[in-house]
Amino acid sequence: MYHVDHRTQRIAVALGEKKATLVLKNAHILNVFTNQFEDGDIAIENGFVVGIGQYEGETEVDLKHKTVVPGFMDAHMHLESAAVTPNEYYKAVVGHGTTTVVADPHEIANVCGREGIDFILDTTQDIPLEVFLMIPSCVPATVFDETGCKIGQKDVEFYLENVRCLGLAEMMNYHGVITKEKEVISKIRATMKAGKIVDGHAPGLHGKELDAYITSGVYSDHECTNYEEGFEKLSHGQWIMIREGTACKNLESLRGLLAYPFSERCLFATDDKHLGDLLCEGHIDYMIRKAILLGVDPVIAYKVASYNAARYFRLQTHGAISPGYVADIVVLDDFETVKIHSVYKAGKLVADLQENWILNEEKQLDKSAIRSTILNSVNVAKVTPDDFSIKRAKEKTIGLIPGEIITTDEGETDHIDVSKDILKLAVVERHHHTGHIGVAFAKGYGLKSGAVATSVAHDSHNIIVIGATEEDMAMAVNEIKNMQGGMVVVQDGKILEELALPIAGLMCTLPVKEAKEQMERVKNAAYQLGVNRDIDPFMTLSFCSLPVIPALKLTPCGVVDVEKFELV
Repeated sequence: MYHVDHRTQRIAVALGEKKATLVLKNAHILNVFTNQFEDGDIAIENGFVVGIGQYEGETEVDLKHKTVVPGFMDAHMHLESAAVTPNEYYKAVVGHGTTTVVADPHEIANVCGREGIDFILDTTQDIPLEVFLMIPSCVPATVFDETGCKIGQKDVEFYLENVRCLGLAEMMNYHGVITKEKEVISKIRATMKAGKIVDGHAPGLHGKELDAYITSGVYSDHECTNYEEGFEKLSHGQWIMIREGTACKNLESLRGLLAYPFSERCLFATDDKHLGDLLCEGHIDYMIRKAILLGVDPVIAYKVASYNAARYFRLQTHGAISPGYVADIVVLDDFETVKIHSVYKAGKLVADLQENWILNEEKQLDKSAIRSTILNSVNVAKVTPDDFSIKRAKEKTIGLIPGEIITTDEGETDHIDVSKDILKLAVVERHHHTGHIGVAFAKGYGLKSGAVATSVAHDSHNIIVIGATEEDMAMAVNEIKNMQGGMVVVQDGKILEELALPIAGLMCTLPVKEAKEQMERVKNAAYQLGVNRDIDPFMTLSFCSLPVIPALKLTPCGVVDVEKFELV
């Protein structure tokens, strides 16, 4: 056979001059350009769709008129939130039809800086899931927090040269944009100069402040919690990432945007979703299914899950089943219920749900190749119950809301009162051994006894602990130190359950199924101690320290009034 490059081969196959490597015969294909269906064979060569019609292939698979749709894309997510490494994460989502994710590695960047970003780039290089990155924009998120590392403008410019980095991740420091902070504006300018995009994160922003935020170059948002907010941002030119994760569930409240013409500028995103929810509930397929149940036109739901995301991120070869597009294909047994038959990534079968088979290349993570700073990231002294004493007569009480990561101001108190669901909350700095501990109270968590702690505490990922007694809180924090990161539930001086997360205090080294089972045991232990079953014991807790989400949050520096942008 004469030498030809891949592009020439694809042209030859499209013309019918040679057989395709793979042909999916007798497919019922969703055309995202016309919103109609067409029947035919799908010819695939070198990972691309080259033609639709009548084709012959070296390998032929008869789909028997099953419906096929483009592979699903998560428009904004954090791989670290699943608590497993990327070479395990893909096993949780490809069987749900996800072929591409756009990840923001700011969780691990807050802990390990560029070493963390490089870890994500390296471990996602050769997995059967395409992983693009957005460069963390706010490490740290605000001046009120303490991170392990910082990501500055020079770091952003370095990663902008990487073709897998699509732009600047969620600009959480909207206050810095509005007040025209030089470094913030410089990061946005550098991204736009490179021809890439800037994601947004501005809960509740509206009016002139919203206009100022958008005009800086921020053209998306995933923090809309109601239709009015979503409509205002969309009508002012932003793309709306409709989020449905573990702690944040906004799909139902934003359902009104999933109709033409608004749907043309909507995307689906999970942001943060725990492993158990991914395996049991689903990923982007769950969002499509829920949207359809809410009355959304199925064609619109499937387009939002694929083509729209590709358009926003300027991925010209993604998001459609058409000549010249990457052959990311989901074969369905049922279009309305999103029952998946099989999944192809770049023309390679990666999941066959009839055989309960997910591609497993058995690439074990080489721990010896991971830098010691990533594996030894918890630097904190042993704590005592007295370390959780409040420093003033009274401290703020932070109110938790099921299904949201926004909080409320519940006034002040000076003591734990389990009968009124008032618990003590603390954040312990764990990066630089400063000894800083922020203390407040929380309402709405539901714990009746014991303590719950984790080193996953957005976004700086210090140790966050909530408890009914200071003694159990101290034991929980000290066990996190012993594990070099993790999740733990303690009662009466005994460890009930725990999950070690030694990779930056964020991810475990377990296979996906073992990790899921252990995480469920830890969660169940928390629920057994009374935690409100309308919330996730760890995901909800981890967002109590994020000082860019209203109204009150807790950092090692103290309680932050996010709306006033000040410590209180």
